[in-house]
Amino acid sequence: MTNYRSTKTTVSLINYHFVFCPRYRRKIFNNPHIEVRFKELIFQIAKEYDMQILAIECDKDHAHIFVNALPKYSPADIMKIIKGNTSITLRKEFSNLLKAPTLWTRSYFVSTAENVSSETIRRYVESQKTRG
Repeated sequence: MTNYRSTKTTVSLINYHFVFCPRYRRKIFNNPHIEVRFKELIFQIAKEYDMQILAIECDKDHAHIFVNALPKYSPADIMKIIKGNTSITLRKEFSNLLKAPTLWTRSYFVSTAENVSSETIRRYVESQKTRG
């Protein structure tokens, strides 16, 4: 199913797969409260910026987000929005996250996906939880 997005001036289908880590690869997502709050924040941010979260999952020390965005946001814009907003809120709500100078590393992985492979990437992201 193709979900093209329309604005007054564009029709687009832009899906990004992001992977990013906490500073020092800290295993912050071992705390289920942090993981739940992080995911809530991601959905709030997506709504505020008119993005659609196609899939999201966290492992101990990294997060995968598969997102559909409008062309007005570059991948760098999206990461700045997500990392900035989640860092401020999570560090405010979980005092143990204040130990490091920042919550997230500056780096991230991003790839684009055509609609044909979007379902494959969504399943991959959702299968990333490997706790056990």
